[in-house]
Amino acid sequence: MNCIEQEQELKINIILYVADQQVSTGFYQAVLARQPDLNVPGMTEFRLSETCVLGLMPEAGIKRLLGERLPDPGQANGVPRAEVYLTVDDPGVWHARALANGAHELSPLALRNWGDEVAYSLDPDGHVLCFAAPARSQC
Repeated sequence: MNCIEQEQELKINIILYVADQQVSTGFYQAVLARQPDLNVPGMTEFRLSETCVLGLMPEAGIKRLLGERLPDPGQANGVPRAEVYLTVDDPGVWHARALANGAHELSPLALRNWGDEVAYSLDPDGHVLCFAAPARSQC
């Protein structure tokens, strides 16, 4: 039997492993300017769009969940392990809010060769956080 599968819209869950769930929740709550949709011991979730959620899970929690086969994420704390690239209306405002809440600047807002204006910082756990917008045309 030949079945044709319908294309399914995917729900995207991006999970960052964090050293301190409460600290990271406070940081992302301030930077994203929204309350988490879920905030229970072991997981915080922020809805970024209809199909995308940013989750924060304690490093110790994922280690307990998956056991010894998982390399300990705590051993890499502070080493960039992920990049969260958010396209927003005014990346300078978002970047400034991240810096005001404890992010460390990596690169200020600048035009990048792929056509976006992007600012880069590190969140409290060392994840790269980017705020971007398509470059305005220079007519």
